[in-house]
Amino acid sequence: MTLLTMRRGGTTAALLVAAASAALLAPVAASAASAPKPTPAPAKLLKQVDLKDASHCEFIAGGDCLFPFPSDRFTVADKRSATGLRIHFTRAALPANARGVHIDPAELNRNDGFSPGQEIVLQVPGLATTAAFKRTGAVPLTNMGDAFRRTQPIVLIDAKTGKRQLIWAELDSHAKKAADRALLIHPGRNLQAGHRYIVALRNLRSASGKTLPAPAGFRLYRDDLTTRVRAVESRRPHFESIFRTLKRAGIARRSLYLAWDFTVASTKSTTGRLLAIRNDAFKQLGDTNLADEVVAGRAPAYAVTTVTDFTPAQNPQIARQVQGTFDVPCYLARQGCPTGSAFHYSSSNPDALPTQIPGNVFKATFTCIVPRSSGIAGGPVAPARPVVYGHGLLGSQSEVTLSPQQMMAQEHDMVYCATDEIGFAQGDIGTAIGALGDLSRFPAFVDRTEQGLLDELYLGRLMIHPQGFAANPAFQVGGQSLIDTRRLFYDGNSQGGILGGALTAVAPDFDHAVLGVPAMDYSVLLPRSTDFAEFAAIFEPAYPHVIQRQLALSLVQMLWDRADPDGYAAEMTSNPLPDTPKHTVLMQLALGDFQVTNVMAEVEARTNGARVRTPIADPGRIVDKVPFYGIGRIGSFPYGGSAITLWDAGPIRDGGTIGNTPAPDTNLAPVAGARANGNDPHGLPRATVAARLQKSDFLQIGGTVVDTCGASPCHAAPKAGG
Repeated sequence: MTLLTMRRGGTTAALLVAAASAALLAPVAASAASAPKPTPAPAKLLKQVDLKDASHCEFIAGGDCLFPFPSDRFTVADKRSATGLRIHFTRAALPANARGVHIDPAELNRNDGFSPGQEIVLQVPGLATTAAFKRTGAVPLTNMGDAFRRTQPIVLIDAKTGKRQLIWAELDSHAKKAADRALLIHPGRNLQAGHRYIVALRNLRSASGKTLPAPAGFRLYRDDLTTRVRAVESRRPHFESIFRTLKRAGIARRSLYLAWDFTVASTKSTTGRLLAIRNDAFKQLGDTNLADEVVAGRAPAYAVTTVTDFTPAQNPQIARQVQGTFDVPCYLARQGCPTGSAFHYSSSNPDALPTQIPGNVFKATFTCIVPRSSGIAGGPVAPARPVVYGHGLLGSQSEVTLSPQQMMAQEHDMVYCATDEIGFAQGDIGTAIGALGDLSRFPAFVDRTEQGLLDELYLGRLMIHPQGFAANPAFQVGGQSLIDTRRLFYDGNSQGGILGGALTAVAPDFDHAVLGVPAMDYSVLLPRSTDFAEFAAIFEPAYPHVIQRQLALSLVQMLWDRADPDGYAAEMTSNPLPDTPKHTVLMQLALGDFQVTNVMAEVEARTNGARVRTPIADPGRIVDKVPFYGIGRIGSFPYGGSAITLWDAGPIRDGGTIGNTPAPDTNLAPVAGARANGNDPHGLPRATVAARLQKSDFLQIGGTVVDTCGASPCHAAPKAGG
């Protein structure tokens, strides 16, 4: 009995499975003219292949209905899609929660392929311990270059070019038992949209060094063991094509433990929804050319509701705080865009794009801080650079008023404004919790996040439109604007640094963005973050099958890509999306970050073309064989391209109150404490004077990356304030 059958439960379900199995096991009519001389599969081997659920499950590997994942086994031909394929999951194939509710595949099945950063998940009995992993020689996180070793046992190749891809592999360290432990394979650089890839595992070994036997289902194809089972034979030509491609890549068929393929979604499939609502919303303002960086049409409707002035004694940095509301077209299916609502579609076509119900508007709110350096409190007026600020995890716009943002605004004469990143804001915590308990509710979480990104674009337009904030007395002195409206900029931290990557890729009004302590691909980020512990307390009981948890996260990444920079990284900078200007980003990392793992920021940098500043870190502070492998080095400063800089608080010292170790080289979160990983450096780059200076030099018209660290690595301030 398979795990799937057990999940479905009940006598009726068992009878349905038996009936389906009988149909699949019916003899296939032989074609003497075309079929090669058969080598019949031994009956003993065939009995090991679980074909009961072959109509909607994979049978080549075992462990779960979807293993190995992702796989083109779960696609169908579709001439309407950009890839020629369409994802096709059945509900019964997808994981079920503790209440027996399987994930609804409807929104997943809109995709025309899998994620460009898709976490590959499978189970390999015998390769479930650290000893076996090392004995096999699987490519580790700490030595990604080993992915290209001639004899590397885990490889990912482009099916068209035959080229190896940069990857790393790991075991799921969250599983306490070997029987529950999945093998995870990650792209070290995002895969190309629309391309097909082949995963090949070969010469795998147990801890004792014994070669692991291939799964029975896969052996039917590898060893050319024919059957009279339609479910098997219909796929044989496809597997033969995989073997031919692998042979050309120098991978022997007889060495294979397992091999299969999957296709990455098209850029249109991943980014089309956000681009559609952006284009329609700005068209409503009268701006139909979003690539020219020229503000056209009218400003969004807005109202200032509160103006608060501070004396120098009350606030030496900020002279005024301005709050208000602004209207954004709402593309969700409920009036007013409330949390929990998903996109409105006017068509059931899987390629349909969101549409606005007539009159549906979201009343967004904003908070802006005006520094004393702008001249608002006396002295000559020095119009400040306008910056949209992106806040932290499930937080709010009020973060713009915190000390690091105040210091940045005052030190470098900037007006910072923020709105709640709805979908991923404080008001969405209940929706997030509900989605963790039932992943069928996840699409609404992602859709509202996309609406939140549109809100930030509208806020940015208000900041630089001549009839926007600049025309309001709250942002003026003596009728003169306190905002330099020539160009907009972006600065986000943590979640704001993550979502800011997707925002940057679609932004029409700014071309320079600082992504503070960023990364991408939440399916990989979450298990490595200390922030996830409280959410895991909901997610893990809801999905009690340990082997399925990483699978479930990898599945929803296919939806998350629509708002996660994982779906936009390749188009974030010099290869822009349609009707979008090019962008340049500065990524500032905190070494050993407890909340946002450095490794996925590195993957983002490889994908968006950012180069790293050297020296990267002091000796011994990075455990990788080649730090920042595959990322180009900045040759000289000032540097005009996208960049990644690493800020280090240093080793644990002062009785354990300062410093931290490098992050774990597993998919576990760091542990606070002097005897573990020390102190979380997550907030230190923005609190460091040199890092803020680096941001200021970058966030200006024609801005460049300037080295503010001298001949040494960049050292973060050990205490807030720099």
